Amino acid sequence: MHVVVAGASGATGRLVVEQARAAGHLVTAIVRDSGRYDPPPGVVVHQAEVVTDQDLTLPADADAVISALGKRSHQDPAPVCAAGTANLVAAMGRIGVRRLVVVSAVPVLTSGAGEAWWFRHVLRPFVRRSAPGIYADLEAMEEIVRGAGPSVDWTIVRPGYLVDTEATDYQLVPEANGSTSVCRADLADALVATTTDPSAIGRSYGLRRGGSPRRMSVRAVA
Repeated sequence: MHVVVAGASGATGRLVVEQARAAGHLVTAIVRDSGRYDPPPGVVVHQAEVVTDQDLTLPADADAVISALGKRSHQDPAPVCAAGTANLVAAMGRIGVRRLVVVSAVPVLTSGAGEAWWFRHVLRPFVRRSAPGIYADLEAMEEIVRGAGPSVDWTIVRPGYLVDTEATDYQLVPEANGSTSVCRADLADALVATTTDPSAIGRSYGLRRGGSPRRMSVRAVA
């Protein structure tokens, strides 16, 4: 499968690129500045402004897009995810690519399904107030993904707070939230795994951190 990774130079995007290559996929990494990105062997680099380029082009033989777009700082007021995802969806339509997997975040799931009461009523409201622009951007992004219609086979993955610790035997929880902190390597693995999982199409997942080191990729749980 030819997988295109948007936001490939970010902390999560780099891991997505590495894990997609390790899984045997052909990978194109989209970055803003190719001069500052050192790709793994065999990865094709495509320099583009995903967020601002409404005429964004994707490789004609692409099979799927994974979006690891996100803000680098809570202090950055400019929306990133919604505009970038809209441009990706439009570019996918121009070449007939259907599969799209995107990163969102736990606080966007307003139903609170899967959350402990203290997280739902205390921590999540505090987190949303601390960075309202980020979650408004992610909510708008999710609306774009869901509103893309039958031409896009989408999956949304909502991690909690990301930490750079050892990968675990994680689980994906359908239509609910998982752990309050998630290993970034688990998120990258989940994004790559769901891309080739037909049962993940049209579904949203929370990411639940596992209790032991990962020995193999874990697929979405039904």
